[in-house]
Amino acid sequence: MKTVSIDSSKQYNIHIQRGLLKKAGSLISQVHPRCKVAIITDDNVARLYLSQVSAGLENAGYSLCTLILPHGEHSKSLGVWTKVLQFLAENGLTKSDLVLALGGGVIGDVAGFAAGTYLREIPLIQLPTTLLSAIDSSVGGKTGIDLPQGKNLAGVFCQPELVICDTAALDTLTDHYFADGCAEGIKYGLLADKDLFDAFARGLNRRDMDDIVCRCVEIKRDFVQGDERDMGKRQMLNLGHTVGHAIEKLSGYSISHGHAVAMGMVVMCRAAYSLGYSQENCTPPLLQALDACHLPSACPYDAASLAKAALSDKKRRGDSLTLILPQRMGECCRETIPMKDLEGFIAAGLGER
Repeated sequence: MKTVSIDSSKQYNIHIQRGLLKKAGSLISQVHPRCKVAIITDDNVARLYLSQVSAGLENAGYSLCTLILPHGEHSKSLGVWTKVLQFLAENGLTKSDLVLALGGGVIGDVAGFAAGTYLREIPLIQLPTTLLSAIDSSVGGKTGIDLPQGKNLAGVFCQPELVICDTAALDTLTDHYFADGCAEGIKYGLLADKDLFDAFARGLNRRDMDDIVCRCVEIKRDFVQGDERDMGKRQMLNLGHTVGHAIEKLSGYSISHGHAVAMGMVVMCRAAYSLGYSQENCTPPLLQALDACHLPSACPYDAASLAKAALSDKKRRGDSLTLILPQRMGECCRETIPMKDLEGFIAAGLGER
């Protein structure tokens, strides 16, 4: 079993190995005593994994209550967050009990937000079942929901007690959702590790992912430990996300997160090179990696629409926005631009100018 440790406001481990879901009860008992556990999951994940996770927890002496939510981005809403809070209250959870998020990024975000706001925070365990949640959203404590005005506009930092990543769960992902996670992995490679980037560009064997997941988590750990509250260095993890979130919003979330981030990274790479921020043209290798992972590169929206959608971006500070731009493979920088210049910047990335 591979283990990555994070030491931020809370020290915790991320365990990575095939077959860990059936050991979840034993692993959780090493960090938290017997209590009531509220399992929050979705209808797709429940069908695949709920019974084995529940059995392991009960065998370890935990008592359970379970809430199954509809799958998909639309469960990251005020209404669903309220439903989860009411479920926790109705089942009498206290500050010594646990919320367990079993699922992908949506479940991790909404269950984590509920854990962080119920009784002003109760303990949280993350059991990611998608590549995207395993390498990105389950690590680092960011939780939240979407508002009609934009993505992730309400949220809290809620660091988990433990993350258990069973890489066998990746076997059951559709090609589309496996590719979603690959977009975040390619992002890590562009940010900090050319060898990791090249691994994605060669294509991956999803049955042999422990090392890939571990390396991605190590990179995220390094950014999170230096800047837990996302005020500086951690912002680098937003590469491709300003345009990506705008694409998601404009599509009504019919374009999934990883696919939108893939398009957003292309826009940032092209703009950075054409406007003189990059010392190396990262667009051709990025396009190769996206193609190898069956991810899109062409954005269906124009610069004006994207810039307008980005006005509610949570990274905005007053009349400016910080963009993450590749300088060369494995190295990026932060560049703060006035909001009035964002449309032109995006236009350069789309080839509109």
